[in-house]
Amino acid sequence: MLIAGNWKMNTDLPTARQLARAVISSVGKTRNVLVAVCPPLTNIDAVFSELHGSSVQLGAQNMLAGEFGAYTGEVSAPMLRAAGCRYVILGHSERRQYFHETNQIVNQKIQSAVASKLIPIVCVGESLEVREAGKAQDLVTEQLRTALDDVPIHSDVELVIAYEPVWAIGTGRTATPDQAQEMHAAIRAILVDLYGSETGRKVDILYGGSMNPGNAAELLSREDVGGGLIGGASLKAEEFAAIVHAAENAV
Repeated sequence: MLIAGNWKMNTDLPTARQLARAVISSVGKTRNVLVAVCPPLTNIDAVFSELHGSSVQLGAQNMLAGEFGAYTGEVSAPMLRAAGCRYVILGHSERRQYFHETNQIVNQKIQSAVASKLIPIVCVGESLEVREAGKAQDLVTEQLRTALDDVPIHSDVELVIAYEPVWAIGTGRTATPDQAQEMHAAIRAILVDLYGSETGRKVDILYGGSMNPGNAAELLSREDVGGGLIGGASLKAEEFAAIVHAAENAV
């Protein structure tokens, strides 16, 4: 089980250091739960310095496919690995919506991340309009199968999926535990089909739609909910730690 904090475009350098220290202090040593934080790119080195020697891992929020080149303003998987990152969030709905990233672009990024031994947290999820039209599973299936096309995963620890219902991100709305489990089960079936039962049944599938200390325990109790991709609540160490502890109780 993995609890990953996505700090998005928040924190300056001093605040990032302070938050990283507070997370380490609040979370402590976890039992059977992996913990990661994903700060803005400008704060990665500083946060890594704070996390080094702790059980909390470092992740990035985005990257470009490829290793090096004339791509002003971008960063690659080898660069993130060298900076101490273990994870990278790819295909987040905000990247798809605001920066027009397609499933094919996400696929290229995933392949590049995997080739560099960086673990992609692959985000999929539907808008409210798609859900109300009864096409949520169709959309998520298309996103996931295209994103993972020709991606060579040999072990469950090489990949993480995050289901993020777009209508529940930053809105305070949350999918019910039954809605989350239904979609996570559909994602699980796709992973088993792509990578076989031994690997597909063990890949962590995170819930990423406004998980907080009040709803974490019930969401994490569902069979195929293997953690959380936490947005707003990850910016407060005590709330983030409460979600981590709920995950420990759920394992």
